[in-house]
Amino acid sequence: MNAPVSIKGMTRFVHGESALRATGLVKRFKTGRTQFIEVLKGVDFDARHGDVTMVMGPSGSGKSTLVAALSGLLRPDEGKVSALEAKDLWRLPSGKIDKFRLDHCGFIFQGFNLFPALTAKQQVMTALKYQNVSPSEAARRAQAALEEVDLGARVNQRPAELSGGEKQRVAIARALAKNPNLIFADEPTSALDGKSGQIVIGLLRRAATERGAAVICVTHDPRLEAYADRVIHIEDGRILDDVRRTPDANTTPLSH
Repeated sequence: MNAPVSIKGMTRFVHGESALRATGLVKRFKTGRTQFIEVLKGVDFDARHGDVTMVMGPSGSGKSTLVAALSGLLRPDEGKVSALEAKDLWRLPSGKIDKFRLDHCGFIFQGFNLFPALTAKQQVMTALKYQNVSPSEAARRAQAALEEVDLGARVNQRPAELSGGEKQRVAIARALAKNPNLIFADEPTSALDGKSGQIVIGLLRRAATERGAAVICVTHDPRLEAYADRVIHIEDGRILDDVRRTPDANTTPLSH
């Protein structure tokens, strides 16, 4: 495996430092003319640099809504989110929230979100273009990120030519090329077979261990707990338990 992509001038944080803290998050969705359902019910949450935090719970428990509120994608009705240098993320103008996500956050979703017509390398370069990275630097970083996820030989393949596991690794490379301090993964392994899923979660584990990213992963797959520093169970919009643990030694290295 190649060394992680380094980006000049990026602020890095110390393992164990607080990366994100939320207090009193409430989110309601309208279900009728005057009826609302409360999906988050006063949730407190925090995450640290260098940690993989698993947020687990059944469908409809509020875990994806929580991650959307933490990452600047979905405004909560009540509560506060402090992330990195943003003391109160949701008090920023919408343009600054967008810039915060662009500069600091990597996103990995269940559905890959790849462009059918673009090669793996072009997928990663497109994400960097929005950060005003020059084409030559974007090409270098895209190549390095794809080699880091063991896709160096597949950089010119389009999504139709890649397996599900390879598509998700392209999505991870796209996130890692930005060198984000916060990585949000929403059910990143649910569409994959067991072996591909293990490779994908191993890459997220490395992003925390080697890069110091705070990785927040929503999942309902209990097998992924082995990779976590912390496991939070949420149900009916409330956190039921929050347990710190030591990742299993034989899961931390990425092996093929």
